[in-house]
This record gives sequence, C-alpha cells and structure tokens, in this order.
Amino acid sequence: MQLGTFLPTSTPDPEHPILGDIRAAARLAEEAGLDSVWSTDHLLASAPILESTVTLATAAAVTDRIRIGYGVLLLALRPAAWAAKQIQALQYVSGDRLLLGIGTGNPAHGDTGWRAAGASFTDRGRRTDESLRILPDLIAGRPTALPDGTELALSPAAAVPPILVAGNGPRAMRRAAEFAGSWLAIGITPEESSTAAKQLTESAERYQRPAPTVSVVAPLPEDLAQARDLVTAYAEAGVEHLIAPPRDADWRTGYEFVAKVKDALRQR
Repeated sequence: MQLGTFLPTSTPDPEHPILGDIRAAARLAEEAGLDSVWSTDHLLASAPILESTVTLATAAAVTDRIRIGYGVLLLALRPAAWAAKQIQALQYVSGDRLLLGIGTGNPAHGDTGWRAAGASFTDRGRRTDESLRILPDLIAGRPTALPDGTELALSPAAAVPPILVAGNGPRAMRRAAEFAGSWLAIGITPEESSTAAKQLTESAERYQRPAPTVSVVAPLPEDLAQARDLVTAYAEAGVEHLIAPPRDADWRTGYEFVAKVKDALRQR
C-alpha cells in the first residue's frame, strides 16, 4: 500500500486555511519517505486554495522520486483538451510521476466557481463521464474527436497516468468501474473498503474491465500505535493508496507523523 499526504494548498475549514511552502512541503515528504503528495483543486472553494497544476508542477520540480497527485481534478470545470494538455505537461516535467484523481466537486463549495468558469454545475457528472471517455486518447496524443466534432491530436504525447475516480456515492463507484484504475473514497473504514472492492469487481464486469482497486483519504489517530494498526488494517483490506491529510496548519508535524507510522510498519 502507498502512503501519502496532501500538500498545504487549502482546507475544508475557511477559518483555518492550510497554506504553506509547497517546495518545502514536497521536499520534506520525499525526504521522510512518503510515497505521494496530492493537491486539492477548485477555482473558488470555501477557503483560500492554490491552483492545482501550478502546485503539482512546483512539487515535481523540487523532487525526484515521490509521486504527485491531483486530489482531485475537477475535470468538468475545464475543456477536456486543455485538461489533457496540462496532464501531458505534468507527466513530462515530473518524469511520469503523476497520479490523476478525478472528481465532480463537493456541493459544500457551492456553484460560484463553476459559473465563473463558464461550466455547468448541475451537468458536471455527465460532462465528467464525457471527458473521461476521450481523456486517455488526448493524453496519449492519439487523434481524438471532441464532443462538438473538433478533431485534434495533442503533442508531445505522454503516458496516461493512473486514474482514480473520487466520490463516496454509487455514481462515483460506477464511474470508477467504467473508467478508472482505482476508486478514491473519503473516510471509509477498512471493513467498508473490503466490501467496496467486491462491489467494484461486480460493476467492472459489466464494462469488461479489470476491477478498480480501492484508495482512501482518511485522517490517522494521534496515537502512533493506533495509527499503525489502522494503516495495517487498510493494507490488509487491499487499499492501494492511503492519503492522510495534515490535521492543521502545522503540516510539517503531520508529515513527520505519517512518516513515523510508515517506519513503524516496516519494523513490525
């Protein structure tokens, strides 16, 4: 199982935004031995938020090994071709270290950002599916027809990164089964992860695709032994990526704690 964390780009709590030095954060996560760092994404959220592609490019520029991930990209907020161009560039500058999380957005943030981008909030699910159907071909540089009939091939081509579809509802699970290599859920337990894996296997059969894995965003207990046991349970449930967000603005301490949990697992 891969263990990662979020870069200090935003937070659900507008009173306590977690904004920090992205370069220092990415370097610290890599030096601490973590497997991945992730950026949130939105135009306007309930708290200040950094632009995700710039954030990930910055993280890629100061690291060599650690994976960088959209956690998650609001694909329907952008034209699919433009999103693919950004993804191609990130793959290039990072040396193919990108993890591509895709989501439709938390309704708690409202629809102002969508309206400001000229995108439909109510139609975002359908447009996400529409874009996911053509995104791999666009990234790979293959000739592609857009929904409006425009034909193009983007270059330079890039390797299509692993795709994770986020969302705790049945629509997101269906979307993951149809398009993704992993389903990314928020806050589910190891037991729920195991149950979800079986459901995803059944759903993927309808699309004649390999079953997606399960990945989870979940906070860790403050006690090291309890955190180690929880991470072990997620690993035993077959979770592929476990992303542990910092609890507060002291993201350095949060990163160091996740690293301690990983070290404790090695010593077990």
